[in-house]
Amino acid sequence: MRQLVIDELSREEWHNLESYLKRNLKPGPLPGLFWLELPPELWGAAQQGHEECAPFYLGVELTEKRLVFELLVRSSGRLHCSCIGYAEPAQRDFLLHFFDKMLAEERIRA
Repeated sequence: MRQLVIDELSREEWHNLESYLKRNLKPGPLPGLFWLELPPELWGAAQQGHEECAPFYLGVELTEKRLVFELLVRSSGRLHCSCIGYAEPAQRDFLLHFFDKMLAEERIRA
């Protein structure tokens, strides 16, 4: 899986990140999982014409010592479809902007 990972989080950084993610992202199906929704204008070629599979998300997982951003665009309604695939450049830029903003606002140094 292609991912961006921040590891070696301190307890304080973990709490700050958890708070930020809870305020800004949709909660996932399990504790520590969150969904970063892609706006329709960033849907890639694979997602175009797949409105029934929307919305589309990038997964974020917060564990005790790591924060993981997946680079796989997922469908909220289906596990297997041709619209699911790795993020295109504009989608990665969207993720990186969120990532950088979060780190700056929460003063994460890990």
